[in-house]
Amino acid sequence: MHENDIEFPLPTVPQFKRRRDLLPWWVIGFTWIFLVFFALMPVAVVVGLFRVNFEISLLGLTTHDPLSLTGISLILLFSFKGITAFALWTEKKWAVGVAKIDAIISIIVCCSTMAYALFTPGYSFSLRLELIAIIPYFYKMNSIEYVWLHFDDAIEINQVSSDVSSDPKPI
Repeated sequence: MHENDIEFPLPTVPQFKRRRDLLPWWVIGFTWIFLVFFALMPVAVVVGLFRVNFEISLLGLTTHDPLSLTGISLILLFSFKGITAFALWTEKKWAVGVAKIDAIISIIVCCSTMAYALFTPGYSFSLRLELIAIIPYFYKMNSIEYVWLHFDDAIEINQVSSDVSSDPKPI
């Protein structure tokens, strides 16, 4: 090898057959939970239109009136999380980017509800345990983003390299 010859490694080829395999078990679990809640959101809106009160709670926000400002915000949050879960489950290329936005919004909402409790008389501070799942979720989505976005390219390279390696070598 000469000094000017530079070897570039091939892109890392994932050992997975599909994008969904990049997701850890706990993200898949939350994906299913939010898919179920997403399916219930139209029911929540219809029931709210009949002025039936029920409790909705997420990320420190709670309400008993689904048509209040907080209730509509929670329905929108659940819907956004449901769309994100659906995109991850169906392996959309843009899913990880939306999941990172979802995590950032969730962190902001959690921190805002904690700050609100600090500065509002009659409320006591409570550490939101959702952050224990949201922060690793963000880091995981950040760490798999490159492979998720270039998964098709890596699979194509893998197929080409396996085709080349299966060709008989001349003697």
